[in-house]
Amino acid sequence: MSAPGDGGAGQESGGGAVRQEAAAKVTGRARYAAEYRPPDRLHAWPVPATVARGRVTGIDTSAALALPGVLAVLTQENAPRLEPPDDATLAVLQDDRVPHRGWYVALVVARTPEEARAGADAVRVAYAVAEHDVRLDRDRPDLYTPEEANGGHPGLRERGDPDGAYAGAAVRVTAEYALTALHNHPMEPHAATAEWRDGTLTVHDSSQGAGTVRAVLAHMFRLDRQHIHVVSAHVGGGFGSKGTPRPHVVLATMAAMHTGRPVTLALPRRQLAAVVGHRAPGLHRVRLGADADGRIVSLDHEVVTRTSRVREFVEQAAVPGRVMYTSPHSRTVHRVAALDVPTPSWMRAPGEAPGMYALESAMDELACAAGLDPVELRLRNDPDREPDSGRPFSSRNLAACLREGARLFGWDRRDPRPGVRNEGGALWGSGVAAGTYPVLVGPSRASAHADPDGGFRVRVNATDIGTGARTVLAQIAAEALGVPQEAVRAEIGSTELPAAPLAGGSAGTASWGWAVHRAAGRLAELLAEHGGRVPPEGLAATADTREEAGAEVPYARHAFSAVFAETAVDAVTGEVRLARLLGVFAVGRVLNPRTARSQLVGGLVMGAGMALTEGSTTDPRFGDTAECDLASYHVPVCADVPSVEAHWVEEEDPHLNPMGSKGIGEIGIVGTAAAIGNALHHALGARLREPPFTPDKVLAVLHREPAR
Repeated sequence: MSAPGDGGAGQESGGGAVRQEAAAKVTGRARYAAEYRPPDRLHAWPVPATVARGRVTGIDTSAALALPGVLAVLTQENAPRLEPPDDATLAVLQDDRVPHRGWYVALVVARTPEEARAGADAVRVAYAVAEHDVRLDRDRPDLYTPEEANGGHPGLRERGDPDGAYAGAAVRVTAEYALTALHNHPMEPHAATAEWRDGTLTVHDSSQGAGTVRAVLAHMFRLDRQHIHVVSAHVGGGFGSKGTPRPHVVLATMAAMHTGRPVTLALPRRQLAAVVGHRAPGLHRVRLGADADGRIVSLDHEVVTRTSRVREFVEQAAVPGRVMYTSPHSRTVHRVAALDVPTPSWMRAPGEAPGMYALESAMDELACAAGLDPVELRLRNDPDREPDSGRPFSSRNLAACLREGARLFGWDRRDPRPGVRNEGGALWGSGVAAGTYPVLVGPSRASAHADPDGGFRVRVNATDIGTGARTVLAQIAAEALGVPQEAVRAEIGSTELPAAPLAGGSAGTASWGWAVHRAAGRLAELLAEHGGRVPPEGLAATADTREEAGAEVPYARHAFSAVFAETAVDAVTGEVRLARLLGVFAVGRVLNPRTARSQLVGGLVMGAGMALTEGSTTDPRFGDTAECDLASYHVPVCADVPSVEAHWVEEEDPHLNPMGSKGIGEIGIVGTAAAIGNALHHALGARLREPPFTPDKVLAVLHREPAR
């Protein structure tokens, strides 16, 4: 139901139907946001600030305007005045402030992208530079606990007496982990084409939710929503970074207003790190206390992270500790520093991905301290109710995932002793970790239509972010109508369609599919009333799941997983090779094995990237991100993941939606980095605590002098 980290649709019903848009994509007929070419179109190129904090004292645009093809340069002096947005990262070119390096201070508009880029290079900006602060550490005196983290989760939750229970525990582990910042880097950079015509604004935007973009533009530009049409027909990945409007769509709209001509703005990849969100770095401290049998009596997870001074965003990384394991005494807390950095945002399983890395690494350390098998330790701490809320689980098959994964992986053949398997100059090890991701759903509208020519259509403002939303929705409708999937066409990605939530949180199919299923069911009833005949004007039915999807649920609804990894470490170079990666998932009803497996495998690969290759660092002197393109920000390639398997257990959950399905994209990511880190501990006999686990970090462990 979601592409890895994207949270859209893709778990398709049926036996493996070909995507409706497949031919259009492979032949180039599928148009992305920057590929729309209205007459007289212009191109824009932003000018980012080159200081980490301060104010603009002057902008010289004369050299830029003298260049061939350059038609305009927008600055805070001549840009349209906008209504202040709820998201302050969108308030671009409205004043002279520079809250962080990379903040946009000008926009050049020209006939071609090349001319716009040359114009941007020619703009000269003077600054009054202020001292900046981008350092994150545990001892900052200005750390604070937010009232809420992302998703409305309390910043602090405490049950019982975690300190007293820990002090009296038979087995105790205190562990610290440091996670670097991470960036989304979708294949299609953020882009928009904006056109004003006859009092109507049409925007083609690379976004995970056209409806949200329209609402924000209507507010900022003081327009009636009926006069704005936003199209997100095809989106080349988002991974959370396109879940909310970003500055590019505001800038393109401003430029089109200023010039009176259509304008396309495609952000350069090297600028993305500063303006479209990222996963903030996190310093995790996990404290686990258990009795002599390994049952947890105290769980304490503290996360120290950062936000920007522009807008608060706090990733809910301590929240998984409120879900996963038996913990009669618990404290989970987020502590935050507001720094002169870009604003963090959603990225690939926000909260669960970093939080479960720390928690599952600590569980491995607890297993070692207690002398227990890591799988057995998790089984002994599998609760029957959600620990924090006390609600019963709608379904919880973590134990089945662990047992089946152990069987498929051959876990019983593993020598539990760390650092003893040395074959062919490589140190081998295997590890396991569990994962969880919440089941989310939002209210949606949809319509279903029977046409006189014998075809059917479903219409909903869903977004296909590369995950097959058209196909899954057509298949859900076909099942409800009792017709072949090929007879149904899905219309999505436009604000002229029935309103629907954005593609995020692995909630796409659950939200849109519920409404489509309801509308198609009603259309089937209408067809029956007409004796199966479609009148010349056709038949149509609508649905709105606002009441059902918005109702309070008495159950804790989550997907669960178990991930097993085998690694080989070159004892000379420190290079880590991922030999095997296997995941078993409990995700409700799997509607299409082929696409489900594809998404789960993709999630596992993203988790491998988090463990082994991906990382971003902030330069403390200049305040910018060092790894700002795909030459320096390394994502896994095929050679990095030679063997990846995804399996699932049969799971029936009647408390979800009419399809009985859970989101499957982000659960593939969660737990994977910890499984790889735990495998490295088993290989090396030493614990690495700061992913990505690059050769320099491995060599530092291999060459460490033994304690005397």
